[in-house]
Amino acid sequence: MNRTFSYIVLITALSLAGSAAYYSVFGISKLFSAQAVAVAIMAGTLEAAKLITATYLHRFWKQINFLLKTYLTTAVIILMFITSLGIYGFLTAAYQTTANELSVMNKEITIINLKKERYQEQLNSYINEKNQLAGSITELTKGLSNNKVQWKDKETGQIITSTSSRTRKVLTSQLDDMKQQRNNVSIKIEALTDSVTTLDLNILDIESTSTVTNEIGPLKYVSELLERPMNQVVNWFILIFIFVFDPLAVILLIASNKAFDIISENTKENIYGEQVIKNSNPEAFRPPHPSDAWDENKADRRMDVIGQNGNEGLHYEENNPPSGTTVIS
Repeated sequence: MNRTFSYIVLITALSLAGSAAYYSVFGISKLFSAQAVAVAIMAGTLEAAKLITATYLHRFWKQINFLLKTYLTTAVIILMFITSLGIYGFLTAAYQTTANELSVMNKEITIINLKKERYQEQLNSYINEKNQLAGSITELTKGLSNNKVQWKDKETGQIITSTSSRTRKVLTSQLDDMKQQRNNVSIKIEALTDSVTTLDLNILDIESTSTVTNEIGPLKYVSELLERPMNQVVNWFILIFIFVFDPLAVILLIASNKAFDIISENTKENIYGEQVIKNSNPEAFRPPHPSDAWDENKADRRMDVIGQNGNEGLHYEENNPPSGTTVIS
């Protein structure tokens, strides 16, 4: 396995563990704010101990006894749970700030909606009144057009039809009054309609300009899609998040140790103090690597070793291996 990749895995594990430790320590200290510094030191120490314990268990699993193995494994699992609990506290506290801002925005919208409902009730009442006035005006108009009086002329005996001036005046007066009331109601309806529209625009402005709306947009969509409360959806998301955070850091740390173990098993130090790849076939050589370029200092060190051992270097000519390549069977 490539040693560079092993270091990448190790750095990733430590970075992830460091992030988990920071959020966990911060979250736990919030739970015990009276002694935040002391709690942070304690939690930070436990986080470091957890990583060291996990590494120790991996390296000496076969050498330690069952009781110690059981206790250390249990301790690592409990510390992972504590870390996850601290991260949960940190994330819920962070969301609570957003939730408070969202609550304030919702209350503002609720107040506007209540005001809008009152306007809407008045508007509906005036619309009904206007409809009634319209019906009355229609009836008065019909009555005015049908204002006829008939009588029989005594001299001629003919039936004479005419209009009643008194009735016409009464109906005309009532009709004018109804029309004036209708106009007044129309003005009120127009004003209330403008008020309702203005309130709708205020709600739209609050929702569109609020940063909270943009922050919780995806969560709000998921909440509506699943038909679940926002708080429940956020809680699910946080739980999924913490279940892979710290456990992944510990597993990656163990994986990096395993990677270095594999490299250690496949290499050993030759007589010149160099790390070389083990090979059971003396006739086979690994391909030249850029690091195998000629190095004067390296060559001098090898000659020193040869001189100290009384070896004249004849073995360099055996099998003619590639320059700079050492194979140990």
